[in-house]
Amino acid sequence: MEDISLHDLVELADCSSKLVKLYEKMGGFSSRYVSKAVSVIKEMVKDENCTVFLAFTANMVATGLRGAIAALVRSGFADAIITTGGAFDHDIARALGGAYYRGDFEMDDLMLSRFNIHRLGNVLVPRDSYGPIIEEFTHRLLEELVARKSKWTPSELAREAGVRISDANSILAAAASKNVPVFSPGVIDSAFGTAIYTFNEVGRSRGFSIELDVVGDMAKIADLVFDSERLGAIVLGGGISKHHVIWWAQFKGGLDYAVYLTTATELDGSLSGARTREAISWGKLKPAAKHVTVPGDATLIFPIVAAATLGDEV
Repeated sequence: MEDISLHDLVELADCSSKLVKLYEKMGGFSSRYVSKAVSVIKEMVKDENCTVFLAFTANMVATGLRGAIAALVRSGFADAIITTGGAFDHDIARALGGAYYRGDFEMDDLMLSRFNIHRLGNVLVPRDSYGPIIEEFTHRLLEELVARKSKWTPSELAREAGVRISDANSILAAAASKNVPVFSPGVIDSAFGTAIYTFNEVGRSRGFSIELDVVGDMAKIADLVFDSERLGAIVLGGGISKHHVIWWAQFKGGLDYAVYLTTATELDGSLSGARTREAISWGKLKPAAKHVTVPGDATLIFPIVAAATLGDEV
């Protein structure tokens, strides 16, 4: 499986821009949402007084969308990232040569289990391309870091991981190169987080351990939010990544710009399925904000949106 690169997005920029304009002209249903998403994102990233948060879930990093996200970060489209611990996992594993393969949703999971292959939707992840790679990298990283200090925030660990990765399609490497903080409030729910635990289990007998300072990152996010004149968010998927962005935005009066891409339904009251308009009732989105929810798979929609957004920049 290959990542979408910045070169790919640049090549697609012109035709994506034309396609989005056609979507606007044709009217009807979800096409209008895609067109509006491009318009809102362009406006928020051009607003010099707007801090843009990019939030996404880990499953997308297991696909070729990983490269597109990294490309946008390298192009200066995000001031901060909020994601899950699993995003660390897939980014590290793939950056270090872990082989992920295209599969099918209908594959025989008993058969895959016998061959030590994990299935993530229609993405196949051999066991040796995942856990062992992540644990080895994380333990080696922590061996270096614990000699400097014992307490680290998740965003500090993300940066330290990023500077040690040379893959051009790595999100962590892209963020480190652009000094974009990567926040992960649920980082322990991952192979990366578990590797911190196993490192400490081994380290106790040698007199050292790593303390994960999640609250320290809350202070950093608070500073970003309160020091900003306006706030914007590009949210791919839902869960903790989405909620952490809008939760903190409420303390500044809400987001000024918001674009959600989600496959979830709002009919069950889930946070993942909640449309942008629902956030207004919580004070997480300003009533006058420019916003849109695009229903659909981000791996299908976001490459078009990202390429069309880049169209004015290349």
